Amino acid sequence: MFGTSTAQDNRGISPWFLTGFTDAEGCFRISIIKNKNYKGSQPLASSEKVKDNLTTLPLSARLYFQIELHRKDEAILESIQSALGVGKIYRTRSDSSMLQVSSFKDMPAVIDFFDKYPLITQKLADSLLFKQAYEMIKNKEHLTLEGLSKLVGIKASLNNGLPAQLKEAYPDVEPVKRLNVVNKEIPDPNWLVGFTSGEGCFSVGVHPSSHHKLGYQARLRFQITQQDRDQELMESIVKYLNCGIISFRRDVVDLHVHKFSQITENIIPFFKKYPILGVKRENFEDFCKVAELIKEKAHLTEAGLEQISKIKDGMNSHREGGSA
Repeated sequence: MFGTSTAQDNRGISPWFLTGFTDAEGCFRISIIKNKNYKGSQPLASSEKVKDNLTTLPLSARLYFQIELHRKDEAILESIQSALGVGKIYRTRSDSSMLQVSSFKDMPAVIDFFDKYPLITQKLADSLLFKQAYEMIKNKEHLTLEGLSKLVGIKASLNNGLPAQLKEAYPDVEPVKRLNVVNKEIPDPNWLVGFTSGEGCFSVGVHPSSHHKLGYQARLRFQITQQDRDQELMESIVKYLNCGIISFRRDVVDLHVHKFSQITENIIPFFKKYPILGVKRENFEDFCKVAELIKEKAHLTEAGLEQISKIKDGMNSHREGGSA
């Protein structure tokens, strides 16, 4: 039903899982900061002629690939680190950890991986701009004012664009054109597992209902939320899973499945065959427990409804340690 799957590599995760998870949680970043070695007293105009060495350039550039997660999912970061063969894991806050690749000598591993297993969300455009910046630095183009200005143009089109200081220093910079990512087909079931491990949500609701004898209704919901720029991708996921509907909230698009037959016949079998990783897997297991209770009509009894409510109260943000 869902096509063939790329096997897990010998370090524990499927490469397509890594791509899907990066589509959900990854970040390709260019940092352009003041150069400590710069000897001039004022920023130089891009038209000025300078020698190609760091002491004549006011700014320097560095590349970062990173994924930041709740600390309870640090095992996912360790698996990704192992699969890529590069990067370091840092504790960023009391409850967060980050996998970061920042050494330039390690960057080919990132570039080569996403060449072989390309992203399919609009983040594909970010990865290609990132690769363009990598090639420029590799060819030492960043050691000229013209090259540095072009890097600023790439950064202007990446993620959240330029910070105020760079806008002031480069008021006339031309943002590099981003790739317009067209609708992408799901390349592998493990891509969807990775993407869902990052962006998906398995939830249980117990709502007041005048149509039910006990006055409450238990419902299951599977949901993925994404910025509306990836609407076509969300529609592809609906088609791939053969269930679900799309709705919009401001600048985001939601894919949700709440019809019980679709959850038991499509969603649960898929994620049992291709397991979720991380803390979210515990939510999925609770989701399945509630599905069984509803299938057995336990939700129509006070004891069963109380059991479902107890499971619900321990899921997602209510789970110990707090994780969606």
